[in-house]
Amino acid sequence: MKEALKKAAEAIAAAESLAISCHVSPDGDALGSALGLAHAAAAQGKPAVVSFGTPFVVPPTLEFLDLGPLVPPKEFPEEPAVMVVFDVGSFDRLVELGSSAKRAGTLVVVDHHVTNEGFGDVQVIDGSVAASGQLAVYLLDELGWEIDERVATCLLTAIVTDTGRFQYSATSPETLRVAARLVEAGARPEEIGQAVYESVAFGYLKASSVVLGRAELEEDLGLVWSWIGHGDLAATGVRYEDLDGLIDDIRIAREAGVAALLKQVDKGWKVSLRSRGAVDVGSIAVAHGGGGHHNASGFTSELPREEVIESIRAGLR
Repeated sequence: MKEALKKAAEAIAAAESLAISCHVSPDGDALGSALGLAHAAAAQGKPAVVSFGTPFVVPPTLEFLDLGPLVPPKEFPEEPAVMVVFDVGSFDRLVELGSSAKRAGTLVVVDHHVTNEGFGDVQVIDGSVAASGQLAVYLLDELGWEIDERVATCLLTAIVTDTGRFQYSATSPETLRVAARLVEAGARPEEIGQAVYESVAFGYLKASSVVLGRAELEEDLGLVWSWIGHGDLAATGVRYEDLDGLIDDIRIAREAGVAALLKQVDKGWKVSLRSRGAVDVGSIAVAHGGGGHHNASGFTSELPREEVIESIRAGLR
């Protein structure tokens, strides 16, 4: 890791400008890390842009971040000299920006997923770290760049969201030390907490009632699952970007070691998986072409809903 951070810092420091991306449908860790590096670069007089693949929609819970460096995919450099990607396990997770990544003079990959395929020219990958935002802090340290309040807010958002407010098993004493540094730099935990966890569209309450009403418990497998479809979104007046918290609404059932939520997309289903620790849901996701962690992962499938659930059951047997 030390050598990888050194190589990444050398490439970034030598670049006249930076093109920064993260995975499609970004969560707080992906977008927060990307924005954090972009703002830190700008403070050093180094132009930087951030983008992610289509659908190009910022989750409402992350709109409080300073989105100044963000540009739509069509404005992203086609052949960047140096491109940095966060929280991305493979080229396909970049969607149309994957072509820019393949044409980049140097591609730096910063990720904490054990399922990362190991692509890119410089790989700052550590599956033992709680969030890509934590690796971003180490990268800025290696660069010797200042972490001001704006950068700290982005990176603390990254860490808070990917540790589930510091309650997931990957949270280590070092994770908390890094978070403390970011608070000292000006990040406000109450601002992040309110924006990410205490602010939803009213329609979310209706959508949650639909998901909870459909929840099924399969005690023999320790599985609780539910689903939400296109018609439900129309009826409740919410967007899929508003629904990231739904998996947490069903995972709290004490009888369930594993929770699964299926959200209907244009072609099939987007599946979120959570585990209390005994089951490696990351391996289930990988078997379906997805990825993630031992306790939190996901994948997409074009199979009918019942076949998707049956495939998850098979992974638990």
